[in-house]
Amino acid sequence: MTKISTELIKQLRDSTGAGILECRKALENANGDLNAAMDFLREKGLATALKRSSRAASEGVIEVYTHGGGRVGVMLELNCETDFVGRSESFRTLAHELALQIAAASPMYISEEDIPQSVLDHEAKIAETKAREEGKKDMIIPKIVEGSVKKFKDEFVLLNQAYIRDESITVKDLINQNIASMGENVIVRRFARYALGESTEESEEE
Repeated sequence: MTKISTELIKQLRDSTGAGILECRKALENANGDLNAAMDFLREKGLATALKRSSRAASEGVIEVYTHGGGRVGVMLELNCETDFVGRSESFRTLAHELALQIAAASPMYISEEDIPQSVLDHEAKIAETKAREEGKKDMIIPKIVEGSVKKFKDEFVLLNQAYIRDESITVKDLINQNIASMGENVIVRRFARYALGESTEESEEE
């Protein structure tokens, strides 16, 4: 078995937020391969998150964040299952990180399910029209449209966005890692982002 160094464990822990024993086990499972160990923990985190996703989450925090001398403001409600976790430093840190994400990346929706079908149809129509104008063959247009709609979701859906501090993971991955380490379901309930000078329609999340 490959010898797992303390430094490697620390590096994996810093990258994933998982516990020391979990990191050691993941590295041993991956024969010391850091990337494979990270994938192992992410998969485990997702499995844990799926198991806990049906559990009620009504505790938590409302995080308020301003940026640029008050030019951008974010209000976020993040829920968990117990007041104990809701008051923990790790949960408060996650809420702050998500508020930073919203301020920097300007999502419009929390999840894909929140996007109105009319918006998706509109994006698909734009992509199809553009492809036809560019002379793309009919047989590949559906793939082009599918790719454009996916790009729209990845840009404007909070859970789909690349995490601003580590673009190798999504915001959903970040939340799943925290679900795995906290042992509770965590839900982004709602958010609002305001930028100085924007109209109400542009700044509202719904």
